[in-house]
Amino acid sequence: MVTAQDFERIALGFKGVVASPHFGNVGYAVNRIFAVLAADGTTANFKLSMEEQRFRCAIAGDTFSPVAGGWGRKGWTMARFDRLSEAELTDALLTSWQHARPKKPPKDPPKEPKTLQAARNPRSPARR
Repeated sequence: MVTAQDFERIALGFKGVVASPHFGNVGYAVNRIFAVLAADGTTANFKLSMEEQRFRCAIAGDTFSPVAGGWGRKGWTMARFDRLSEAELTDALLTSWQHARPKKPPKDPPKEPKTLQAARNPRSPARR
């Protein structure tokens, strides 16, 4: 059995994660939301692939279930803390965090067009 405090400690331990209010709950994001802690602190939702969702629900159906409605059909999966081990929690958070983190490093800011560079350089042949 895990607690909301366990969830928060583990989730915030991943690189780049921030927590913020999310429709009366707390959303955890890196680039985009990957997990949501319910306001009552007894469940959490994780963004998994459909295959991962089916697998977790098949092997631990008393712990994991698809979120009701359309969100569940997009891989959002609910887990009950009273039946979840810390290892299962860590694995679910890691999996959903890996889906949400940026895949590529941020690009360098674009360089100025050459005409602007020439305009700012008094020695440029374009200014003569």
